Amino acid sequence: QVQLAESGGGLVQAGGSLRLSCAASGRIFSSLGMGWFRQAPGKERAFVATINWIGDSTYYADSVKGRFTISRDNAKNTLYLQMNSLKPEDTAVYYCAAARTITRATLTKEGEYGYWGQGTQVTVSS
Repeated sequence: QVQLAESGGGLVQAGGSLRLSCAASGRIFSSLGMGWFRQAPGKERAFVATINWIGDSTYYADSVKGRFTISRDNAKNTLYLQMNSLKPEDTAVYYCAAARTITRATLTKEGEYGYWGQGTQVTVSS
């Protein structure tokens, strides 16, 4: 079992930065691919970024590529999302997620994740 808890959300002006953290419980964390998703008001939850179990492979949605960086510290059981050059369209609830199984695949679909945090709100003002 893996339990996840996000933090670091808040209100920021356009062009600003935030760093989200996701604290995980469970020794299996270091074996699982991890991801970030977001859900804007009135929209479905969407993929943002993913990182493999060891942290040497990442993949991003086109909308955040070059602005967001996903990373992890397995010694601290923590996942991060550094968000720079934020735009109003980045406003959403951000969720971290852990893969359903141990796999080498790049995980971009909700169904590939079996564990979810409660979400943290990010609001970007123009």
